[in-house]
Amino acid sequence: MQAITRAPSPPTTTLGYALFATRWLQAPLYFGLVAAQGVYVYKFFNELWTLILRCVTGAATETYVMLAVLKLVDVVMIANLLIMVIVGGYETFVSRIGLQGHRDQPEWLSHVNSNVLKVKLATAIVGISSVHLLQMFVDVHHTARHSLLWGTVIHMAFIVSAAILAYMSGPMAAQAERGRHEEHRDVPEPVRPLAPIPAQAGPPAVETGAEERIRAAGFPARKALEDFDAEHPRVFDREAVARLGKTDFVTAHANAVFVGPPGTGKTHLAVGLGVRACQAGHRVLFDTAAGWAARLAGAQAAGRLTEELGALDARALLIVDEVGYVPFDADTSRLFFRLVAHRYERGSLIVTSDRPLDRWDEVFGGPSAAAMVDRLAHHAEIVRLEGDSYRTRRATSEWAG
Repeated sequence: MQAITRAPSPPTTTLGYALFATRWLQAPLYFGLVAAQGVYVYKFFNELWTLILRCVTGAATETYVMLAVLKLVDVVMIANLLIMVIVGGYETFVSRIGLQGHRDQPEWLSHVNSNVLKVKLATAIVGISSVHLLQMFVDVHHTARHSLLWGTVIHMAFIVSAAILAYMSGPMAAQAERGRHEEHRDVPEPVRPLAPIPAQAGPPAVETGAEERIRAAGFPARKALEDFDAEHPRVFDREAVARLGKTDFVTAHANAVFVGPPGTGKTHLAVGLGVRACQAGHRVLFDTAAGWAARLAGAQAAGRLTEELGALDARALLIVDEVGYVPFDADTSRLFFRLVAHRYERGSLIVTSDRPLDRWDEVFGGPSAAAMVDRLAHHAEIVRLEGDSYRTRRATSEWAG
């Protein structure tokens, strides 16, 4: 057998990697900002201690207290600005921090990019400018008129700049999202061998009701994540499934969406995660999209749709399988929207579909598809699977054998 040797990297690729590695030159800058934040912590407690002493000694007037509190607010807002620059800037321009699934992950960090970061920084600057302007008006008797005038003009300039930046970031983000979809659609990812999905760390916790919860979940069959053939799909994010396998997303009321053609293992992964959630102490309910449609339509016909949605709150995780195989009319689409909107930041959903979210208008009739996708994807891990049908491949192998 002839050994396969890897061709040397072309000079342009090596040069590109070298240039890409220069991003680490920015890392000391962010650590310098961490030191600057320490200075603001010292300034905050110094101002607070001075305010307490003057209040205790009776030397603090009402105007002084207002100005001192505004100074404290100003320091906190600047510290918040530093946090966004440090964490968001490092995540965007240097390296990923890997906080996905962490219980203390800031909400804004889950969808941070250069456009979001610029808008949030502009908004923070407007807030800081507002505090400075308010300080001038509180101490208006000791503030020159031209200072008030220029302070107001500069504050309005900040507001206009932030509004323009926010307006421009919308089309830019939409264009970037379309570019990512086109890239995923047109450029196949390279085939690479994947290790099996890791089992739960350590022995599973002894949970007396786990088997009862698994039986009550309504799974079509019992599947384990460890049994999933990770080498079968040509495209498969094993790390994302490993993160989901910790079931932290259920506690965080987040969602998971598996997208891929039939036979690539979407239902296996959804059931495997559902079993993991049952073993972790969560109540789960599984059904196909058609089954959920019939359930919600029946509740609406009986005049108890709100009560049904409330009763489903007892289930920490709902699994909706096979979205896209059966199209739904506008009335049924509204029922699915009610379900997703009710679960938003209140409970978790796992959804499997044969088409990406931007094509769900082909499945759900009426205007509710876009709003439903927006709520579902906001706190969601979206996992794409691509490859031939496992069932077809297995049948072909048996026929050939």
